[in-house]
Amino acid sequence: MSQPFVLVLFYSRHGSVLNLAKSIAKGIEQTGVEARIRTVIDSDDHCSDYPAVDTDDVKNCIGLAMGSPCHFGMMSSSLKKFWESTSNHWISGELIDKPAAVFTSSSSLHGGNESTLLSMSLPLLHHGMMLLGVPYSEPELHKTDSGGTPYGASHVSGLSLSNELSESEKRIAIALGIRLANTAKLMNTNQAT
Repeated sequence: MSQPFVLVLFYSRHGSVLNLAKSIAKGIEQTGVEARIRTVIDSDDHCSDYPAVDTDDVKNCIGLAMGSPCHFGMMSSSLKKFWESTSNHWISGELIDKPAAVFTSSSSLHGGNESTLLSMSLPLLHHGMMLLGVPYSEPELHKTDSGGTPYGASHVSGLSLSNELSESEKRIAIALGIRLANTAKLMNTNQAT
């Protein structure tokens, strides 16, 4: 049997969502859980250094973090297409009770971060996954003047399309990774007994 892992699934065009994925993975690994970073590939993909996700990655993970840039307040079509291929997992209920979290990036402060996070939550909820956000006990939510919401980690690149995360954005992403991994470990232990 393979070591339990949390899947960090992302699509990124300019590197911002990839940087959030790396920070979330850092938080996951701080708990002693393996983070597996995977992407969805399409003709415009700029992050092909990471393996493409397959449905077995989703089936076998103990938790999932999913990230996409804001595309008019929605997730990327590449991620949506991937979720449209998971009907067999939905029918069998393989993802029920697995914890999940979402993350995103936009070019402006009001560029649709929260609606994108909510739109990414929908397929996860349909699969019966338990959605986790960032609680207000996380001090960076009170300090950030860029990305970061209770719905999930986020980044605001500005019109310069800077993919560098602010310190607050990094801390929020790491905290989300820690929370997701700790919940996944707890759920995995409970299911094993």
